[in-house]
Parts: sequence; C-alpha cells; structure tokens
Amino acid sequence: MKNIYKNRVRAACTVALMGVLLAACKFDMGEQADFVDIDKDPFPSTYIPLESDITVIVNANIYDGVGGFMEGGSVLMQGGKIVEVAEVITPPEGAVVIDGTGRYVTPGIIDAHSHLGVYASPGTGSHSDGNEVGEPITAGVWAEHSVWPQDPGFGRALAGGVTSMQILPGSANLVGGRSVTVKNVPGRSVQDMKFPGAPYGMKMACGENPKRVYGSGENNVLARPSTRMGNVHGYRQGWADAQAYQQGWDKYERDYKAGIDAVPPTRNLRLETLAGVLKGDILVHMHCYRADEMVVMMDVMSEFGYKISAFHHAVESYKIADKLAAKGVCSAMWADWYGFKMEANDAIRENIPFVHKAGACAIVHSDSELGIQRLNQEAAKALADGRKAGVEISKAEAWQWLSLNPAKSLGIDQLTGSLEAGKDADVVVWSTDPFSVYAKADLTFVDGAIVYDRTETPPVSDFELGHVGEGDVK
Repeated sequence: MKNIYKNRVRAACTVALMGVLLAACKFDMGEQADFVDIDKDPFPSTYIPLESDITVIVNANIYDGVGGFMEGGSVLMQGGKIVEVAEVITPPEGAVVIDGTGRYVTPGIIDAHSHLGVYASPGTGSHSDGNEVGEPITAGVWAEHSVWPQDPGFGRALAGGVTSMQILPGSANLVGGRSVTVKNVPGRSVQDMKFPGAPYGMKMACGENPKRVYGSGENNVLARPSTRMGNVHGYRQGWADAQAYQQGWDKYERDYKAGIDAVPPTRNLRLETLAGVLKGDILVHMHCYRADEMVVMMDVMSEFGYKISAFHHAVESYKIADKLAAKGVCSAMWADWYGFKMEANDAIRENIPFVHKAGACAIVHSDSELGIQRLNQEAAKALADGRKAGVEISKAEAWQWLSLNPAKSLGIDQLTGSLEAGKDADVVVWSTDPFSVYAKADLTFVDGAIVYDRTETPPVSDFELGHVGEGDVK
C-alpha cells in the first residue's frame, strides 16, 4: 500500500509539472512579437518604358546576338518587345517602316563595367563618388546612391549604341559595394533608370589597388591589407563573418516558426550584402588582372560557396581560359588597353578571342566614359587581332561579346541581349557594318522607343542646357 501511495504521489507531481511546462510554452506561443522580415528591395525600380510605335526595319543586315547573321532581313518591334526576326515581314497596319538598305541591325550594346553617374562629367572632385575609402570592406554602400542621372555621358553612350549598363563602385576596396544595372534612358532619379528585374551585383577588387590604397595611401599604413596575402585574408574573414551573420538570421526564423518569441539579430548592412551573395541573390563582379590571382579567387569562391559572375579587366584570362570555362566565370576585357601598371603588363591583344575560342564567356567592356562610346570598335580590334593569330571567329559570333555575354554576367540574358522574340526591343540601326571604323549608330531603341536619332539634335541632360562644352554640337 505504501508503494502504491508513493507512485500516485509521483504521478500527480509529474502531471502538475507538465502542466506548468505547458503553461510556460503556451505563454511563449501567445506572446510572439511581429516577425522581422528584411525588405530586400527598399529602392525599387520606377522605370516606365517610353512610348513606342509598332516598327518594322526592313531589308537590313542583321547580327542577331546569338551568333546568327541574316542578309536583307526584317525585325518587327511592338509593345516594347521583339516580335519577329525574319527574311520577310509584312508590316502591320499603322507600323512605322524603316528602310535598312545598306544598314546593319544589332542588339543594343550592354556595358558590364561603367562608372557613369558615380564619376560623372565634368570630372571634378564634386563628382567623384565612386570609392568609399576608409575601410577595406564597404559592402554596405550602394552605387545607385551616388549615380547622378544628369551625367552627360549617358547621352554620349546612346550615340555609341549602348542601351544598358552596369554602374559599379570603384576598386579601392576589397569589397566596394553594390552595383546597379540601368537602362540608358533619361530619368529624374536613378530609380527611373533601374533595369526591372535585374539582380544586384557586388564589386570586389584584387591586387594592387586595395593594397596600394591601404598599404601606402593616405590611410593608416598599419591598416590591412598591404599585401596580396592580406587581401585574401580580408575576403575570407568577410565571408566567414557573413556566414555567421546569416546563421543568426536563419536561427531566428527557425525559432520564430517553432513558436518561440525570438529576438532577431541586429542588422548589419555590410554583412547583409555579403550574405546576399552567399545566398545567390547578388552577383559578384571582380576587378582582377593576373591569372594567378583569379585562380586563387575561384578557390575562395569554392571554399565559401558563392559565385563570381565575371572578372573585370582580366588581362591574363588567356592563361586560364580553360579554368574559366569550367567554372562558368565570364571575363570582361579591353581589346588593347594594358601596361599602365605592373599587374596589367602581361596582356596580349588576342586575349578576348583566345578566351572565346576556349569556350569561356568573353565580354568587351569600357570602364571609361569615352570608351563606352566606341565599344563596337573595341570588339572589331579584338576580332582582327585574333584572326591575325589564326583564330577564326565570325563577326556574328563576336557580337555576343557586346550584348548576350554581358547580359549573362548581369543576370538579364532572359530579358535582353539578343534579337529573339519576346525579349526587350533594345536595338541599334548602324549606318554600315558595326565592325567598321566608319560605322555610326543611326538609331538606338530602348524597349522599342527611339532614344537616339543621328539626324536630330543629340540628347542632352538638363544640366547641359545653357552650358557650352568643348566640341559641343547642341
């Protein structure tokens, strides 16, 4: 009897204890604060396509941007989209018909590396807003918050057939901040220009620039990095910090879903961008010249599980073209701009065609407010140098360096970059073969609307009105 009595007492105590615990759980379940969900797009695009007519370009020579060429073909644009590319198209009623006889039609050029707006013209200190120098990792800054839409360079780029571009921070820091992809149209704010649906990019830099800025610049000489090994330490520590930061937010979400009144981690805008890269939401664009450094960076990429979308400048990509192809990493390059510093010394003029021929993603970029006006000529130079070295690439294939491949690197190739039905009608009509030094853009279309017409006064920004510039024609 004594044992039975004891067991009953124990059972009663256990039930009572469970009741207390359940009550405590019920308290947690019922007292949760609102879930903290971070807005990933606090500065959304306000881009609205300009009004456009139904337009047919007939009897033109067409580079379609995916490696094809058609002689005497037609392109139909309607509702801001490419509708059809064919040998013969009967113009719909009311369509504007453009005679393409003797002219060439291509997809609009996309510059994957521009600083228009963040280093705006005129080039004064007041317009120098591209490098947030002071600490090596400034992932929390966004280039769009420096972009000045009144930069006259945007209109000049339209005259060169540039319909979209990525605007990047500078290369002083290991991580310079977020980039922004824009349509080359007039806008009162950068948000009016932001390419709808384009993912963010993030600028990183290898080599001499960050170690020079921090190792021997005006900053504290004791600050890291001052060597290339210091650079790599900085990247890796940044990624490790971002992993821990993301784990904190993941735990918060798990706990909240389990009914716990969890407290969210403190927001850190620098780590938020780096964590966005680790999750695959943000694409890395990395200023890097030497082949050996690019290989190291691809190792770091594998170590932390993120994606480098493209190396920029990449004057030694020809040495590792097979590795770049295997990893699916693009190279944005110049045709013949090199030798201005030690890490840019061992370039060759056949770099772009060698990378292309190895099956890797080759891009022609500008990194210049002047070069962006003549990117078609840069591609022509690289193509000619490749042919001199025995690398046969057709002009139609080479046009991919200017439109489809940069679109791939920016994550917008499903939207633009080629003359395929359903894509944005970002199109250029050239006076002659765009691989000729005599070629000029006659008409530039963005989403089917004419934004540049060589027969009319060139587009100018509000800032330019009333200001006379050197060589001005307005």
